[in-house]
Amino acid sequence: MKLVEIQKVSVQLGGNKVLLDVDLVVNSGEIITIVGPNGSGKSTLLRVIIGAISPTSGTIKKTDDLRIGYVPQRLHIDPTLPMTVNRFLKLPHRISTAEAVWALEQAGVSGLGEKQMSLLSGGQFQRVLLARALMGQPQILILDEATQGLDRPGAASFYQQIEDVRQRMGCAVLMVSHDLHVVMSASDRVICLNRHICCEGAPEYVASAPEYRALFGEGTQGALALYRHHHSHTHDHSAHGDS
Repeated sequence: MKLVEIQKVSVQLGGNKVLLDVDLVVNSGEIITIVGPNGSGKSTLLRVIIGAISPTSGTIKKTDDLRIGYVPQRLHIDPTLPMTVNRFLKLPHRISTAEAVWALEQAGVSGLGEKQMSLLSGGQFQRVLLARALMGQPQILILDEATQGLDRPGAASFYQQIEDVRQRMGCAVLMVSHDLHVVMSASDRVICLNRHICCEGAPEYVASAPEYRALFGEGTQGALALYRHHHSHTHDHSAHGDS
């Protein structure tokens, strides 16, 4: 089922053309990753889908009453503000403690409810943001470089959690990432964006596309080797630990 369909979307911000004639379909249940250099319009594209930015031209169609969960790149909370994880999850809409417990469980951080937000590690903080995004039972989960600042094992573990969420909840996942090695193992489809879509398709196709290599260099073949390695060990969880 098509959840989102974007046709010929362009966005101009302050005289700069940020996106040019972008076409994109997000189907239920698939994991799509958007990669591209800095300033290529990745975050802008996510904001168009969320509805925070209106396209200058083109159309965007969403399924009726589409439920979107959003995990931002970063969120600053005043460290001097006393706030537990549960209290954070209950802002701005009151939810029951049972709902908060469920969401933290889905995000893989059960038992953090009473911990102060200021005492969380980077990985725990991102998972609390993930829990918050999952509370509305989203049909599409949107992540804007949600692993920025995490080390490689932390990022790999976070993406594994996203895969688990997708399998349990059946939601589509649309994410922007710089973690090329993980993208290749975690995505059904990769979109290479540099204001326009340079190439898109299965990870193996995109990794060998000249447009992708032009942006990311030949070194990205290492990402593909990891991708093949991961997929040949899909059921062997020891393969996930040596990224």
